[in-house]
Amino acid sequence: MPRVDLADLDHFLAVARTFSFRAAARGLGVSPSAVSHAVSGLEARLGVRLFNRSTRSVALTEAGSRLVERLSPAFDAIRGALDEAVDRPERPAGRLRLSVPRSALALGLDRRLADFCRAYPDVELEIVVDEVRVDIVAEGFDAGIRIGELLDRDMIAVAIGPTLRLAVVATPGFFDLHGRPATPQALEAMPGLLRRFSDGSLYRWEFERDGRAFTLLPRPRVIVDDGSTLLEMALTGLGVTCLLSDYVVADIAAGRLEEVLVDWMPTFAGFHLHHPSRRQMRPALRALVDHLSRR
Repeated sequence: MPRVDLADLDHFLAVARTFSFRAAARGLGVSPSAVSHAVSGLEARLGVRLFNRSTRSVALTEAGSRLVERLSPAFDAIRGALDEAVDRPERPAGRLRLSVPRSALALGLDRRLADFCRAYPDVELEIVVDEVRVDIVAEGFDAGIRIGELLDRDMIAVAIGPTLRLAVVATPGFFDLHGRPATPQALEAMPGLLRRFSDGSLYRWEFERDGRAFTLLPRPRVIVDDGSTLLEMALTGLGVTCLLSDYVVADIAAGRLEEVLVDWMPTFAGFHLHHPSRRQMRPALRALVDHLSRR
């Protein structure tokens, strides 16, 4: 078996994560030439090319992809063991890797995580911002944050915020032109700004009243996969959209947007921090759970 330095493997994984020698070097705190030298040396010792390189891009070869698939879990286990070695109940330390939706950060979670970092300077937070629903165990996350109704049943979940409600909004000028709907069904003829999920499905707007629940959509005008873009387009008067009420409360208060059908909008479980069931929770994760749940 070829003799391989673990540091070279770490450099290889850093390039594989970022698809950039320069970005990998910044993350590792070394020079790009050091990363390039480490990867080239690894390829020479293994006798295979791990990356296809051009002046504009870096891509894994088939051999490189196989090596990443096998190495990543092993290195995650090594990092976890090192974190546990220094992570003490009286002084939490080590790395925590979190999967967090952009919508939660926009509603103030970013400030709460910053407060946590200041309170626990020995804990390193790696935050992956993604609206995609991920398997936090398979993807190597210590914990994730998601809306309560989207959580898997085998997860331990702790509420970190209040219940949420959706709001159907558009500019006052839009409603002056198209009319203010008295029932959800009136929306179906209006131009809508709609959200597409990562699995390809459109989010269907949910309504409930007098024990009757149903979903519907307005006529598609624009379809995007990002809530902030929907908000910006709604502010231009382009169409009607449906967003978390907390996300648009300032624009409603300022008169930039107008909310309709308030009595038809149900509440639902807010954001939760969730993590796998473990008998011994790491002190750093326990500190994060306690910090977020009491705020």
